Amino acid sequence: MATRTASPPGTAAQHALEELRRSIVAGDLRPGQRVGQEEIAERLGVSLAPVREALAALEQEGQLTYRPRRGYFVTELRLEDLREIYELRALLEGRAARRAAPLLDEDALQRIELAAREVVEAAAAGDVTAELAANRRFHFALLDAPGQAHTLRVIKLLWDSTETYRALYYNSPRERTEAVRAHERIVAALRDGDSDRLVAELDAHRQRALDQLGEILV
Repeated sequence: MATRTASPPGTAAQHALEELRRSIVAGDLRPGQRVGQEEIAERLGVSLAPVREALAALEQEGQLTYRPRRGYFVTELRLEDLREIYELRALLEGRAARRAAPLLDEDALQRIELAAREVVEAAAAGDVTAELAANRRFHFALLDAPGQAHTLRVIKLLWDSTETYRALYYNSPRERTEAVRAHERIVAALRDGDSDRLVAELDAHRQRALDQLGEILV
């Protein structure tokens, strides 16, 4: 396997972390797959130390699982685990959306709409990695308001723990299109100042994702 010779941006550990995230989102590393430290280090042109640091960070997020004497594996979740995580997201995101919506100014609304457009562009190009990143920006921009830093930190952990699975259903062109439509309805509810409809649309969007994952995992 070829070794990269270019100097990585930032620290070597940050570079390794970003590349591992990309591999997980792109589906190069799938649930249950072993992540070889030596192979990753060779591919990225870095030593083992920053790779181990990146792997430990992903383990803390729940994206990787460490098995003694066997190494790191991409975390496998049961459907029951996903349901629990999505139920927690529904509670926390509904609360956060209701609190944030009245506080979002025009600049914030434009950032949300920009992220929604970036989702459209990535979906049209079939770029799952870019769509997932834009989708994340869209959803967290909706919740970005003062006074709920702890709530957002927990929500981020829940998102991180299911990123691998989110990539699975976004590989479906139908689901990429449906996500775009869902975002349009969410933005419309936000623009109308209808918090009840906003939360209902977020719930429906989240439930569709869980339903699709259920079909994939059975």
